Formats: sequence, C-alpha cells, structure tokens
Amino acid sequence: MLIKRWLKNKIIESLNDPRITILYGARQVGKTTLVKEIIKEHNGLYLSCDEPDIREAFSNKTSSAMKAFIKNATFVVLDEAQRVENIGLSLKLLHDTYPEIKIIATGSSSFELANKILEPLTGRNIPFMLYPISYQEYSNTVGELESKRLLEQRILYGMYPGIISSTNPSFDLKIIANDYLFRDILKIDTVRKPIILEKLVRLLALQSGNQVSYNEIAQKLEVSRQTIMQYIKILEQAFIIFRLPPLSKNKRNEVTRFEKIFFYDTGIKNALLDNFNSLDKRHDKGSLFENFFISERIKQYQKSGNHTRPYFWRTKDGSEIDLVEETYEKLEAFECKWSETSIKTRAWKNAYPDTPVTLITSKNITDILNT
Repeated sequence: MLIKRWLKNKIIESLNDPRITILYGARQVGKTTLVKEIIKEHNGLYLSCDEPDIREAFSNKTSSAMKAFIKNATFVVLDEAQRVENIGLSLKLLHDTYPEIKIIATGSSSFELANKILEPLTGRNIPFMLYPISYQEYSNTVGELESKRLLEQRILYGMYPGIISSTNPSFDLKIIANDYLFRDILKIDTVRKPIILEKLVRLLALQSGNQVSYNEIAQKLEVSRQTIMQYIKILEQAFIIFRLPPLSKNKRNEVTRFEKIFFYDTGIKNALLDNFNSLDKRHDKGSLFENFFISERIKQYQKSGNHTRPYFWRTKDGSEIDLVEETYEKLEAFECKWSETSIKTRAWKNAYPDTPVTLITSKNITDILNT
C-alpha cells in the first residue's frame, strides 16, 4: 500500500532552494521510498551510503573527485548520509564548488547526522523531519470509514509504512524495534552500557504517560542520573521517544518538576513490551490511547507550520490535563479517555477559564485527527 506523504511536496519545493536539503527520520519510516519517488519524477541520482563504494567516494575526497563520481547529475540524493566519514565537510565542499548541483541527504539518526553536518553546513542546509505515517495520511488513502474501523489496529501496531501493510505486524515490529532502531543507537560511541540502554527504553515503555523521575530510574538501573539523561537524549535523537514538559504559568499549585515521556510510535512501544493484546484486555489502555493521540498531534504541528508547543498540566493535588498546546500564546486543552463521556475539569477551569477542554475518545478522535 503506497500512502501519499504530505511532506513530499515540501521537499519538491526545496529543490529550488540553493541550500542542501536534509531529511531526518527513524529507520523504516519511508525516507528511501519518498526520495526515490522524487528522483523518479525529477530525474535525480540515488546513492545509498550503506554501500561501501559510495561511502568511499564521498569520504575525505576532493570536490573534483566527487564530481567525477556523480558525473553530469544535477540532482543527487545521498541516503543514510551519516554512514560517510566527515560527510558535512564533503557536502560543504561539493556544494560550494558546484552550487548548481542540488543535494538531498537523508539520515536515520539525527545524533550522528546533525553532529556531522551542523558546523560545516551552517546556513547551507534546510532540514525536514519524516515521522511515521500520520493518521490523516492513512485515512486519506484507505478512506475515513476504513480508518475508523481499523483505529484499534493502528493504536496497537502503529504507523510504520511496512507495518500497515504487513500480514504479521507483531513479528515485523519486533524486528524494527530490536534490529533497525537499536542498530543505529548502539553504534554511537557514547553508548558504553548497551544493556542499560535496552533496560531503560523498556522501562520508559512501561512508564509512558506517567511523570518520570530520572533519579528513581537511575537508582533502579544502578547507574548515575547523568547516564540516564545522556541515554534519554540519544533515544530522542534516534526518534524513538519525545519528552512532554509540564505547563506552568506561574500558578502556585502547578507541578513543574517532572516531565512525561512518550513514544513516537505506539507499535514500537508495544513491541518493546511484547504486548499486542486488544485494548479491552489491557490495563494500560488509557495511556496507550493518550500516547497515540499526542504523537499524532505532533505530526500535525509539522504540517500546519505553526510554532505549537505541547505540554501536560498537573496540579499538586492531582488534577491533570493530558495535552495542552500553546500556539502564539493561545492555549488549547485535550483530555484523552478511550470510552468515557465526561471528565472533571474544575481545577483547569479555575486556572484557565478562557480555555475549554476538548474530550478525546474513540468516537471522535478520527474526526479531530482528520481536520
């Protein structure tokens, strides 16, 4: 099933931009498929940096040597560019010497790729982030009725392109979670305790949607808080998790200390937990539904182009709102409940009387995500 990605048009527009286009995204989210579509339509040259000869051709080479390799191509894609040694310097040299050549570089680890390109390509790159398929993209392809019918499947198995069309999604998700994602992370030099990293990401999967104490995690895994923070940053930069900070507008009763951690894809979270039971058999149904909605909203921020900042809200006496979005100082609030029809919002109304709370349930989530 080929699902049209809205980011495609943005990248095509960037072909007219003299800067180098950088496409970030986790492995298996569809970067290669997307750039190959663009190459086919715009007569480009595709080079996979997973190939040893391609890496050699762009590692510490002169601009003339790189130009000789790509010959007369005026549009070149370097896929998995982080595999090339000193790729930032190579791209800078090629770009400065032959500005007529349009370059797209993709990478599955922002930790590696950003470190290698940011300084050499300052002012010379335009970045894009490709997430797993959004629910709206999925719905536009399969139809609104079908996407509603398969909502629980998408919450359980997530939105990776290959998983949506898989006949054995739980098996294929475990391969992605344990092979592709960790393969990138464990190559990073600063990961000196891979067993701790694996325990950490599974612990985060268990605690997803709850406030996280990094000190408690450090004690539980018997490592320093500094190590935990370092590994969480790596998991963020590998596009596995993201942090949600607490909203605080200087209200004395608001919790400001702890963050929440969510997964970009609920299928990956379930693969780490080895739990693909139906929602009616799961005690974490609420947090899983919450994670799905918040991750989908983050995909929508990118499409809208608005500078939206997401938060959660909690008071010291336990009142909570799952998601608060701030866009140009305007707030929107959402509370996620799979099946409930009412929520308690008195504390929120007292604190922010001008911002109503939208209740998100299994009945209306598809309408919200398709707008």
